[in-house]
Amino acid sequence: MSLVEVLVALVIAFGIAGIIVPVLPGGALLVAAAILGWAIWLGEPTGWVIFGISAAFIAIGLITKYAIPGKRLKDSGMPLSTQIVGAVLAIIGFFVIPVVGLFVGFPIGVFLAELRRHGGDAGEAWASTWTALKAMGLFILIDATASTLATITWVVGVVITP
Repeated sequence: MSLVEVLVALVIAFGIAGIIVPVLPGGALLVAAAILGWAIWLGEPTGWVIFGISAAFIAIGLITKYAIPGKRLKDSGMPLSTQIVGAVLAIIGFFVIPVVGLFVGFPIGVFLAELRRHGGDAGEAWASTWTALKAMGLFILIDATASTLATITWVVGVVITP
C-alpha cells in the first residue's frame, strides 16, 4: 500500500467519523473527494470506474438521506419551525456543552417547540421529539451506509490495481 493510499484511507476514516460524530468535520463528500484524489493519482481507467461507482453510492445516499427522513417528519405533521428550533438549540448546545451539547440541544429544542405547539401536552411533545430523533438517526445511518459502500468499493479498487 502506497503512502497516497494510506493518506486516502485516513481521509476516508475521518469523513466517516464526521458522519457518526456530527461535531467533527467530514462526511460523505469528504469520502468522495478522497476517492477522487486517489483516482486522479492512479491515473488509470480502473480508478475512474471505482470513483464513478463510489460517487454513485454517495449521490444516492445524499439524495436518500434528505428524502426519507424529511418525508417521515412531514408525514408526522412536524412543522419546519420545530426543526429549526431544534437546530438552533443544537448549535447553542454545541458551544455551551462541548462535544455532547449538539446531542442535548437538538432534542430539547424540538421538545420545547412541540410542547408549545401541542398546548403544553408533554406526551404529544415527547412523541414528536421521538419521531425527530428517529429521523435524525436514519439520516446518519443512510449517510454512513453510503459512505461505507463507497469505501468498500475503493478498497476493492486498491486490491485490484497493481
